[in-house]
Amino acid sequence: MIDLHTHTDESDGTFSPKELIEEARRVGLQALAITDHDTFAGYDLAVPHAERCGVELICGIEVSTKYSGHSIHLLAYFLRRVPSHEFRKWITSLQTSRQRRNEALVQKLCSRGVPITLEDVKASGRKVIARPHFASVLVERGYAISREDAFERYLDEGASCFVAREEPTFDEAIGQIRTSDALAVLPHPGRLNVTQEQMETMVREMCDLGLVGIEAYHSDHSRAQMEYYSSMSRKCGIAITGGSDFHGATKPDIALGTGIGGNLNTPYALLDELRQLR
Repeated sequence: MIDLHTHTDESDGTFSPKELIEEARRVGLQALAITDHDTFAGYDLAVPHAERCGVELICGIEVSTKYSGHSIHLLAYFLRRVPSHEFRKWITSLQTSRQRRNEALVQKLCSRGVPITLEDVKASGRKVIARPHFASVLVERGYAISREDAFERYLDEGASCFVAREEPTFDEAIGQIRTSDALAVLPHPGRLNVTQEQMETMVREMCDLGLVGIEAYHSDHSRAQMEYYSSMSRKCGIAITGGSDFHGATKPDIALGTGIGGNLNTPYALLDELRQLR
């Protein structure tokens, strides 16, 4: 069993890199990918712990992009070599745009009678501050009854204080990934609010741009969805991948490797197939 989609407390998870590696060993994962948002800090810190624990660690990252009016995430896997200096510089630029969004979000919250500061939010996060960290502060200060409530009332698209983030285009992001000799995979396709026909059209267009895989196995997906996305991957001639999207305490129902209620069991053979791509 493998898990190719996890997050540490270096982005919006709650497990430290060391704790995540130890949990991977505890549940018996054969391979683990750390795919934090806009940072390699979690992976970098995890490397010595993975070597000590005998866990096969995969370098990955998750980035947000804009595609035909949609906000689309991309997973990048560095299976052949470590991320280049140029790619890391590009990731740093994404962190800068995130910082601008966070500052604007604080201003908007304050204007709506929610007086928090960026320092308050930073205290609940680490290097990369994301909306879940804002949600935690809103719950702690009594402005929301839960993280879900905080997103619904303040943070989600369409909510009262939503601030759109400057995101690279899908073309730019996938170009950066390919130039760095990494593999681009579409995560959690079930979250896209499109019809099956629209989905297949989008995926084929993405494949023409360099997409090499779809995350068919994901905690959000039903068994029927997993079968559908696996079938679509085969139809498009691209790889099937899988991951729990583990975040720790922020998503307590999701277990590392096994998803929600054991709905995942991603086989190691999928990683072998991913490695064979050129």
